[in-house]
Amino acid sequence: MISKLKAIRDHGIDVRFKGNEIILYLGASHGVTAKMIADEVKEGFVFCLDISPDSMIDLLRVCEENANMAPMLYDANRPEDYEKKLPKVDFIYQDLAQRDQAEIFIKNAERFLKRDGKFILIVKAMSIDSAKPPKEVVEEVMRKLNGYSVKEVSLERTHKGHYAIIGEHNGKAI
Repeated sequence: MISKLKAIRDHGIDVRFKGNEIILYLGASHGVTAKMIADEVKEGFVFCLDISPDSMIDLLRVCEENANMAPMLYDANRPEDYEKKLPKVDFIYQDLAQRDQAEIFIKNAERFLKRDGKFILIVKAMSIDSAKPPKEVVEEVMRKLNGYSVKEVSLERTHKGHYAIIGEHNGKAI
C-alpha cells in the first residue's frame, strides 16, 4: 500500500514541505511517511508523536538515522502532556485512527499551529462512524474545522474510507 501522502500527491495536489519547516506529525506510527517529510525539510524538523510503544520501536530506529526527527511517545488527545516540549509549528500532519480525529486535530492546532500554518488531516471515516457513508463522515469533520480554509481529497482509490483534508490556518486554501 502506498503512503497517504503519496496518494495525495498522485491526485495532483502539490503538497511540498519547505526545507526549514517545523512539522508536528500526529500518529507517526513506524515512521515511513515521517521520514519522507524529514527528507524534504532538511534544515527543518519533524516531531513524530505516537501512542503505541510497539510502533515506537521502529520509529526510534528511523529517528536515530535522521537528525531532524524526534520520537515522542504521547497520546495526541492530551496535548497538555507535551505542550512544553514543542514550539509553534509550520505544519501539522495527522494520521490517527480515533473516533474524535477532528477534535484531536483542533486541540493540537490551537496550541501548536502558527497563524498561517498548514495541515493535512487524514480522515479514517470507519474509525469515526462505521454506520455512515464515508463521504458523510468527512463532511461532518470539515464542518468542525470552522475557521480553517479546507479542501478534501478522496483517497478511496488506494485507501478505502480515507480522505485527506488539506488546509491552512489563516483562511487561505493550499
